[in-house]
Amino acid sequence: MLSLATSPRADWQMSRRFWLLPFIGILMVAAGAMAPSPAFAAGAFAAGATLLVLSAIIRAAETWSARRRRRNFAAIAEFVRHDAVPCLLSDEAGALCLWNAAAERIYNAEAHETLAGALRSTLASPSAVLGRLSLKAQAAGAAREDVVTRKGNLRLSAQRIGPGALLWRVESFGDRAAAAGGGDTLGIPRLTAGRGGAILFMNDAARRLLGARVKSLSQIFDAPPVSGEVARVAAAEGSLDCLVAEGEGGGGRRDLYLFPAPARTDPVPASDRETIDRLPVALLKLGADGRVLAANGDAQRLLGNDPEPGTRLADLMEGLGRPLDTWLEEAARGVVRSEFLRLTRRDQEVFVQVTLSAITERGASALLAVLHDATELKSLEAQFVQSQKMQAIGQLAGGVAHDFNNLLTAISGHCDLLLLRRDQGDPDYGDLVQIHQNANRAAALVGQLLAFSRKQTLRPERLDLRDTLADLTHLLNRLVGERVSLTLVHDPDLPPIRADKRQLEQVLMNLVVNARDAMPRGGEIRIETQRLHLADPWRRDRAEVPPGDYVAVRVADEGVGIPPDKIGKVFEPFYTTKRTGEGTGLGLSTVYGIVKQTGGFVFVDSGPGEGATFTLLFPAPADAAEASPRDGAAPEAGRALAHREAVVLLVEDEVPVRAFASRALRLRGHTVLEAGSAEEALETLRGSDLDVDVFVTDVVMPGRDGPSWVREALRDHPGIRVVFVSGYAEESFGRESTDIPNAVFLPKPFSLDELTETVQRQLH
Repeated sequence: MLSLATSPRADWQMSRRFWLLPFIGILMVAAGAMAPSPAFAAGAFAAGATLLVLSAIIRAAETWSARRRRRNFAAIAEFVRHDAVPCLLSDEAGALCLWNAAAERIYNAEAHETLAGALRSTLASPSAVLGRLSLKAQAAGAAREDVVTRKGNLRLSAQRIGPGALLWRVESFGDRAAAAGGGDTLGIPRLTAGRGGAILFMNDAARRLLGARVKSLSQIFDAPPVSGEVARVAAAEGSLDCLVAEGEGGGGRRDLYLFPAPARTDPVPASDRETIDRLPVALLKLGADGRVLAANGDAQRLLGNDPEPGTRLADLMEGLGRPLDTWLEEAARGVVRSEFLRLTRRDQEVFVQVTLSAITERGASALLAVLHDATELKSLEAQFVQSQKMQAIGQLAGGVAHDFNNLLTAISGHCDLLLLRRDQGDPDYGDLVQIHQNANRAAALVGQLLAFSRKQTLRPERLDLRDTLADLTHLLNRLVGERVSLTLVHDPDLPPIRADKRQLEQVLMNLVVNARDAMPRGGEIRIETQRLHLADPWRRDRAEVPPGDYVAVRVADEGVGIPPDKIGKVFEPFYTTKRTGEGTGLGLSTVYGIVKQTGGFVFVDSGPGEGATFTLLFPAPADAAEASPRDGAAPEAGRALAHREAVVLLVEDEVPVRAFASRALRLRGHTVLEAGSAEEALETLRGSDLDVDVFVTDVVMPGRDGPSWVREALRDHPGIRVVFVSGYAEESFGRESTDIPNAVFLPKPFSLDELTETVQRQLH
């Protein structure tokens, strides 16, 4: 972007109106100071102070408005930066504010102060055209006009951007074949002719039909063409008959569309149905009031039936967002704009892109609607929107969970410190146990948020689902109760998978509990495992499963089912169909997050009264002998280790967490050096005469993060052991911490024992 300077006229317009206010205020204060009468002096002081305060408020409002305007301009600049079409932003007076690289390259925008000056080399009278479009855009929000120039046809578009600003796009028809009408993208030959019959524009389809660039209508037609009638055309391969449809081009110009003429054996003009039925595109002929006059075969197949004569366009499609009559009136005036609409079909959901063009047939005005099947495009758009929404929710959940983990670490840690000084006979012991238990419940809830955002710490290992389900069966039977039966069906040739056993058990328990709650009168829950091989990609809902070997787990119930309007929201956090107090809405979102972080897929099939079936797909490892990542890991936490005292450098920006961790380590006999940031930690290392044995550092901190300062410290102090702590998952930092030698990861929230045992394991 070459300029982000806003217009002085726009920024200081209010200042010129109120420049006298501070001057008058100062005069009033001075008059009060010199007034002999106390009453007059007080009034003058009050009036002067009021004017000065008012001028300060106005000045602050102007400054804030100017900053907001610059931020908006910066956003627009970033949006159009790489646009191949020249884009320029001007104020309502036509002064240039910013432009993109294409505008600078084509129109040398930096050398001109106004938009008219930049376009003077292209347009014969730019001020008239720009003034007309500016008035229309300020009144209606947007305006567009096609202009014929010496160098070709241009389309000028103006879009109102906030108060007093217009975004202009200058498109060449050579840059966009469909600039002047909907027929260009469909390969329909189109000509634009002036008043004297001179041809001003031909699209690519017309050039292919005629074989060359033609200068006048007399070189194409034997007689002046009439809209709605068949004319003889001098084509490249000889003379042929074409049906001529004329649209209003504006400014005395004529837009002529050439359609293949229907074969007939008599000189009688073909009917509307015969005229358009042979065309290979979906076409509707509409009256000026929007009633369907004719529909060809492709349009009937797209609509699902043959619309009866007199059917209104509003009865066939919906979703414009404004009255269809307004759109029809704009099309009748020659404003060509494509819209995406949803057909009112009951058998399936179909979206169409509709382009309306005004035509004149036998002296009567009509509309020609070109329909494109846009169902796949809208499906991809919905998939993208859903993906963006889920990603945003996941980022929010992960950030909230990180902050809560810091709070829970401090709460549970200080509770552990209090419990160390009390026994079960102490009156406060029971209250402290309740605090500790509820902190653990809160930590589990935060873990579910991290599971949905796919930022929880996983410990994947090689699992045989048959053994996992066998170990879990006793607990699942207790969960479902006596009125619900649990049935397991296994594939005998089931390959292992790689997953976190604890998290996988959580997924299965959540699905079984949901199935149980969906059957208040009892029933059967069926869990099936199956080996699945996909030779081709499998597209399901808004996901695409790559080819390969998978292990499928299906959990099916005989419950009330899920309504179609709710089935797309079941994996969103805090969305639940249960009554208040019966569910948090995190069960299925946890399932979704764990399965996706494991590299799998989850689908749901259901209907009202038909029960629900959840299908989980886990990739099967290609190498059956692949070792678990836990092989060769550190000694197990449960093994007793000889106690060693050490010097620990504790780096944590959260003061409550640092206070708890410091006291916990000192209670175990360690010498603790504290630092609140990476910079303070490096300074402590340089100023201390103690030999540090272990670094205990947070990963995410203001300024430098944990891995970066540890790398610098290890250059001067090699061999020191490192314990990284964080409320995020270890996988969130990639290789930032894993490539540091002698380093382990401890997720928050951690207890007193977990912290001290981790430090002891590092010392050994």
